[in-house]
Amino acid sequence: MKRVVITGMGMINAVGNDKESSFKAIVEGKCGIRRITLFDASDYSVKIAGEVCDFDPKSVMNPKEVKKADRFIQLGIKASQEAMIDANFQDVDFERFGVVSASGIGGLPNIEKNSVIANTRGPRKISPFFIPSSLVNMLGGFISIEHGLKGPNLSCVTACAAGTHAISEATKTIMLGGAETMLVVGAESAICGAGIGGFAAMKALSTRNDEPEASSRPFDSDRNGFVMGEGAGALILEELESAQKRGARIYAEVIGFGESGDASHITAPVVDGPYRAMKAAFMMAGSPKIDYVNAHGTSTPANDKNESAALKMLFDGKENCPPVSSTKGQIGHCLGAAGSMEAIISIMAMRDGIIPPTINYTTADEDCDLDYVPNSARSATIDTIMSNSFGFGGTNGSIILRKFK
Repeated sequence: MKRVVITGMGMINAVGNDKESSFKAIVEGKCGIRRITLFDASDYSVKIAGEVCDFDPKSVMNPKEVKKADRFIQLGIKASQEAMIDANFQDVDFERFGVVSASGIGGLPNIEKNSVIANTRGPRKISPFFIPSSLVNMLGGFISIEHGLKGPNLSCVTACAAGTHAISEATKTIMLGGAETMLVVGAESAICGAGIGGFAAMKALSTRNDEPEASSRPFDSDRNGFVMGEGAGALILEELESAQKRGARIYAEVIGFGESGDASHITAPVVDGPYRAMKAAFMMAGSPKIDYVNAHGTSTPANDKNESAALKMLFDGKENCPPVSSTKGQIGHCLGAAGSMEAIISIMAMRDGIIPPTINYTTADEDCDLDYVPNSARSATIDTIMSNSFGFGGTNGSIILRKFK
């Protein structure tokens, strides 16, 4: 089968509006979690989130088109434009160039808005742009139209595993000859009343409203829930021979991916499902030495405990586990965009030889006893990484990336 490499990347999140500024802030341990401004959260039990700042959708779209696209699509367009420029295409067969979009929820703010309109002003007042602006696959639709991508146009909607699953799906497509190049884009923007209120009702979110920057604390004993983030990550995946032929800069190679289902509970995570996804990726990659794991690490009591246990199972004890960190303390949990962004963060960590820290780690938890690179980044030789994503419904994804030499 074809070998698959990554030749372009773009990212926007709560600490930066491009991949370089984002990664710099993440490595420095800066936190983008603040009081919510995207809606009035004064009556909500949760008033904090990781919002993207200083983003004008008219900078990436025709002003007349902005109202046709929900915010998650606008953010995805921004990241995709950066990735396409980064890949530096001079000549490409667009019929062999596809897209895989990913989001956990899609256009929830627009769904909320138009539901209110329907109930208060009547169905005739619903926007004609409501449906196309809210569908997850419209993220790929807008981007394929902008760049003329006529290859497979696919979409992953697997909750918080969607971004990682999209990378796996694109890799499969290229490996099997269905396309030569694929743009993977994960995007999410669900910071609205329905999004925050819904997750808060499940007791899934941190309620540290008085200390936002300390609210997301993966693997820490005092963690009490995740913090919603928003943003987008885009990657260009390309057949190795194609990339070499055009002299592309190659960031990394996808050497393994794994997927699994818990078949246990719709929201409560287990150890077995994540372990089997990681094991499948590890075996596909040839059981390599892993230098760093970018964990799902949500800052919820159950996930962090279970992911730590699964890693110990995979590596045959904590003494054999590589360094692990979660970057959700810096940018929040971006749901379906998390996997794509964390893959980019991992690749940049390999590029620069530095492991991003797990911030807000102050109190050890006996159930989370690995090396989480607490609070400060660490220089390291990183040739191979694993990146994990797990979602509601018991859906799991893991990928392994290797520095291309």
